[in-house]
Amino acid sequence: MILHGYWRSGAAYRVRIALNLKGVAYDRKGVDLRTGAQRDPAFLARNPQGLVPALEADGGMLTQSPAILEWLEETRPEPPLLPQDPADRAAVRAMAALIACDVHPLNNLRVLNALRGDFGADQAQINAWADRWITAGFDALERLVERHGGGFCFGTAPTFADVNLIPQMYSARRFEVDPARWPRLSAVEEAALALPAFAEAHPDRQPDAD
Repeated sequence: MILHGYWRSGAAYRVRIALNLKGVAYDRKGVDLRTGAQRDPAFLARNPQGLVPALEADGGMLTQSPAILEWLEETRPEPPLLPQDPADRAAVRAMAALIACDVHPLNNLRVLNALRGDFGADQAQINAWADRWITAGFDALERLVERHGGGFCFGTAPTFADVNLIPQMYSARRFEVDPARWPRLSAVEEAALALPAFAEAHPDRQPDAD
């Protein structure tokens, strides 16, 4: 199994966490988004969208981190990252989508490059843009963790929600958004990073990190 990713990619970060939680061994292949490696013809031949992460597994290439997480849950069900009850599973998926669909895409590299290149945004404006969407998402997630949390976002063990949250907490700091504004999310982050699966997935610990 080979994970094609960029060390600072939030989407690749969440897949690393999930692989670690599942105890799956994998090799890493860096795709440096800053140099345009994702547009290399050989990579595009395997992943036409030219995004990371992409996971080589079982003779194929899996793309899009939510789909990869679902595939991992279906093929390697232990330990589970979704609860058993259907309503609880929906709640966890909604918390994960809050980050993966409504927050993260608005502060990923290609969007920020468009803001800089097409609209002349400077770093202060980029940070304000990121703050706007991170704050909206974290405000809602803080209330959901209050409702459902028990040490982690939902209950007492990591789920898809935590796998998505921790990379976004890392990204928030990059844009000078202080996660201390959300005490419940900060407590979840502290609990998660105490686990080797989360700690070893941290961007700074990746072989292609600056």
